[in-house]
This record gives sequence, C-alpha cells and structure tokens, in this order.
Amino acid sequence: MQHCSPVCRPLMLIAGPCAIESESIVMQTAETLQNVCNELGIELWFKSSFDKANRTSSSSQRGVGMTEGLRILAKVKRRYGLRIVTDVHESYQCAPVAEVTDVLQIPAFLSRQTDLLQAAGATGRIVNIKKGQFMAPWDMRGAIQKCREAQPADCVSQIWLTERGSSFGYGNLVVDMTSLVRMREYSCPIIFDATHSVQQPSSQQGVTGGNRELVPPLMRAALAVGVDGLFLEVHPDPDRAISDAANQVRLSDIRTILTQAKAFHELAQTVV
Repeated sequence: MQHCSPVCRPLMLIAGPCAIESESIVMQTAETLQNVCNELGIELWFKSSFDKANRTSSSSQRGVGMTEGLRILAKVKRRYGLRIVTDVHESYQCAPVAEVTDVLQIPAFLSRQTDLLQAAGATGRIVNIKKGQFMAPWDMRGAIQKCREAQPADCVSQIWLTERGSSFGYGNLVVDMTSLVRMREYSCPIIFDATHSVQQPSSQQGVTGGNRELVPPLMRAALAVGVDGLFLEVHPDPDRAISDAANQVRLSDIRTILTQAKAFHELAQTVV
C-alpha cells in the first residue's frame, strides 16, 4: 500500500481563540499571529467560533452568537487580510457563514451528520472535517463522500481532514499517529489539531480539562510523521477563556512553538 508524501509547501496553520469572547481579544490574537507567521513564513488561516454548541454543561458560556461573530470575523478579514475558518453546527448556518468565511469547519461530534456535511459542501467553500473522537480514520471516507456529492459541479473545493485524538476510556484522548498516514489515502490535506488532542473531556466537574504542556510534543510528533498543517487554539490569557481554558496555548508562547513547528515541518519534507 502506497502513501502520499506531504505536500512540499509552507506549513499551514489554523489558529485563533477557541470562542469569540470579544472583538478586542480576537483582534489582538489575529494581529500577533499574523506578525509571527509573516516572520516565519507560515500560512495562517484565522479561526474562532461564534458559538460553542457542544459545551459539557448548559450553564457554560457559548460565545457571542452568529450575527456578532460573523461581524467580528469579517473585520479580521478586512483589517488583516486573513482567510477565515469557523464552525457550523446546523445546516441553516452554512450559507450565511460561507458569505464571510473561506472554510466551513465541521466539529468532531458532528462529523457523521449527513445534512450538515451536504449543506457545507453545497456552499462551494473549503470544508474542514474534524475526525470524530469515536471514528476510525477509514470512517472518514463516508464523510468526504457526503460532502463531495453536494458540491456544485462548477466549484469543487478542497476537503480537509483534521485529527484531534480518539476516545480512550472516560475523560481521556489518545492520538494514533498512524491515522495521519491512513487518511492521506483520501487525497485530502491533513491537519493535526494539537490543542484539542490534549483535552480531558468532562473531567472537571462539568468542564472539560486538558494539559497544554503536552501540545508541543504531540505537535512535533505529528509534524515528524508528516502533515500539511496544524490547528492550535491560542488565547492571550487562556486560564480566563470561556472555553477550552486548560488546553489553549498562551499567545505569548506562540513564537517559540511555531519556530519549532516550522523546523520539524521542513525536516519531515526532506526525509519522507
């Protein structure tokens, strides 16, 4: 069985705060990420979610909502010229979100939802499908097919696949690095989500925990295997974030982390 080698191109990064909490946090993060990525030659796609619809507890904050969230993301696009990624949770959201964003992201818990995948594909935008924590890499063939079948005949866009760890008992995730290799068989760019992969779901009395110290080693391992891009949640003060506080990367650490990432990405392309 033959596997594709990584695409010889600059490292791609999908990054931003997990949830849109305020315009100021989004703008601060976008500006810093843009400056660092421009310096390092990394291709940045800015991501933040207007709604976190799958919170552990109904009392958890979800974000600013679609109308305000899309306004803020559109401002990021105008001010910094960045391409935009955001989540969709319902089929009706796909068309209005596609008017602002460049990539529609399917959350991992929804990666088998036929109507949502088809609605996202029908927009003609790039669709990033996050592999469900409960899914094997070969299960993603069906998700890809649902999305591709709905794409406009005159506008067939890319589908990206993102690995974000697999359920391993209660409240724990593991990353099977062979998943990154096997999903290449579907001729899609492969992204490694280093921050969600260190989550500890529902482990903190109604709140998801995590361990951000494990983000760099898992990131380096995935880059050594060979991926096209990284997904990192980044926040100026992650311990105060309304979502994924335990696993988001500190904005002040992003230059060091991305400097390592670029080095590993370049090395992998010389040996794979």
